[in-house]
Amino acid sequence: MSDELTLRVLAEGAAGGAWNMAVDEALLEAVGAGASPATLRFYEWEEPTISLGYFQRHVEAGEQAGPVGRLPVVRRQTGGGAILHDDELTYSLVLPLGAKGGSGAVDANNIEAVYRLVHDAFIAVLAGWGVEAAYRGGSDSSNAQRGPFFCFARQHRLDLVVAGDKLLGSAQRRVKQAVLQHGSLILGRRFSEQPAAELRALAGKAFDLAALTEQVAGRISAALGLRERTGRLSEAERGRAQELLDKYEGSPWNQQR
Repeated sequence: MSDELTLRVLAEGAAGGAWNMAVDEALLEAVGAGASPATLRFYEWEEPTISLGYFQRHVEAGEQAGPVGRLPVVRRQTGGGAILHDDELTYSLVLPLGAKGGSGAVDANNIEAVYRLVHDAFIAVLAGWGVEAAYRGGSDSSNAQRGPFFCFARQHRLDLVVAGDKLLGSAQRRVKQAVLQHGSLILGRRFSEQPAAELRALAGKAFDLAALTEQVAGRISAALGLRERTGRLSEAERGRAQELLDKYEGSPWNQQR
């Protein structure tokens, strides 16, 4: 089957913050160049890590109180507030712009449509476990460059919430030929700087991370009109991520603001 009609799904487990961000950028480049198919990636974090939004000041991370101010820091390609990644599932979805899926497929050029296709998938899957996640709704006068330091203390109408507590938030980076959207789903929290709902507690015995990723991937591929296939990073993608690792581990990128 042509790569143009498939959604490649990667499940990579836990890694360090620099590697996680390097892979996201490598995928954005590869999909944008037409060298890789549309890709949905699920990953976790080896240790608690702060990812800064693209426009945030690095010094603010060190100003946080207690142990949070000493956590590893990496800067994302996307905007918004900082995220304290700990016990969470992170997804990234990379789509070529201008590509066509099946009948009724979501248009990747539509910014809000891409947010909604992912969040709708999580809403539907979580409902099967009795977790009633919904959009925050309301008006949105927020600005990606303003607000509390941490993302989960900010509010956006497309956030997924449970009883008013944020459970899933996402952000995008668009380049000429592709879009990257990634987001954090909080499974459990150990830090007060994560004022969020906790999926493990909400779902109880029904919680199954492998089932979650499988079912979410199925719904996203259907919404895109693409056939899902399990894959892995290509050698070219892995090599490019390795090249980008120095960037995400280094001061010029992370401390540029």
